[in-house]
Amino acid sequence: MSNERTEISSLGEFGLIDHLTKNNEIRNASTLLSVGDDAAVIDNFGKQTVVTTDMLVEGIHFDLMYTPLKHLGYKSVVVNLSDIYAMNATPTHITLSIAFSNRFSLEALDEFYEGVYAACEKYGVDLVGGDTTSSQKGFIISITAIGEVSPDKYVKRSTANKSDLLCVSGFLGAAFLGLTILEREKKVYSETGIQPDLENQAYIVGKLLKPEARKDIIEFLSDSEIMPTSMIDISDGLSSEILHICKQSNLGCVLYEDKIPINEEARQYAYKLELDPTACALSGGEDYELLFTIAQADYEKLLLSEQISVIGYMTAPEEGSHLITRGGNKHALVAQGWNHVSK
Repeated sequence: MSNERTEISSLGEFGLIDHLTKNNEIRNASTLLSVGDDAAVIDNFGKQTVVTTDMLVEGIHFDLMYTPLKHLGYKSVVVNLSDIYAMNATPTHITLSIAFSNRFSLEALDEFYEGVYAACEKYGVDLVGGDTTSSQKGFIISITAIGEVSPDKYVKRSTANKSDLLCVSGFLGAAFLGLTILEREKKVYSETGIQPDLENQAYIVGKLLKPEARKDIIEFLSDSEIMPTSMIDISDGLSSEILHICKQSNLGCVLYEDKIPINEEARQYAYKLELDPTACALSGGEDYELLFTIAQADYEKLLLSEQISVIGYMTAPEEGSHLITRGGNKHALVAQGWNHVSK
């Protein structure tokens, strides 16, 4: 990156929006009118519309000391798309609003938008609007994602059934480990000025800074004709998301510790940090994997995917929610999930 710095005030608001959206591409036939008018126009061709919004605030949800702006733009989009996939829907559009203080240059915003456009391209989503404004300090991002789903194919948290299998995509706990190492190195740097050493932990650091939404899992479920009975994405740790499904579906569950999928590299690094890999998976958060339930009759179809693990099953509500440890002990499942609020 060059060291040039363009003050945003030199463009004016409309000049800024024109600048940031000049390379905006439209990918969906449903987008009739995009950026540049009073509002966007979308035609969903008889599909149902799914809408979700997320706000990310500097110092609470992200730390620019170790988060590159391009990664932040990418992640801001992905975490919203993850919520659309968690409804068994396909994201099609986003709006993006940002507020920033005068410490941000035009070049900094360009970097952020590069990440936004990279995510839009990867997931086939159109950016159709938003707003830019100034803030007194820091950087604030608000994204609304819009998706479409065939009538009545959306999946809620409240519709799991007793004896359904509890399933999860991918691996869990790595993003929390990535956060742990970045926070540790930030502390070392601020106290001593010693340059960060991420110990070649590209996997766990990448899981935090550049997560992906599980479009592939939704496509697999559709292709395999598996209709999940309930679903949620894992933003706050496995235990609290399972308990959301239990509470909203009025059920209990049994979760097996030895079935929780943890990447081997992450497991070894957790031991090195003297952390329990299971605790990282249960309480870590920011994994953006999908947690869902399926009817037992669909179990055989699941076996075609190496990306999905069956980790337990749903029970009657009076049986409560429990974790069965490797040693065979039974513990009540508690939500020690990560609340995105600064401590």
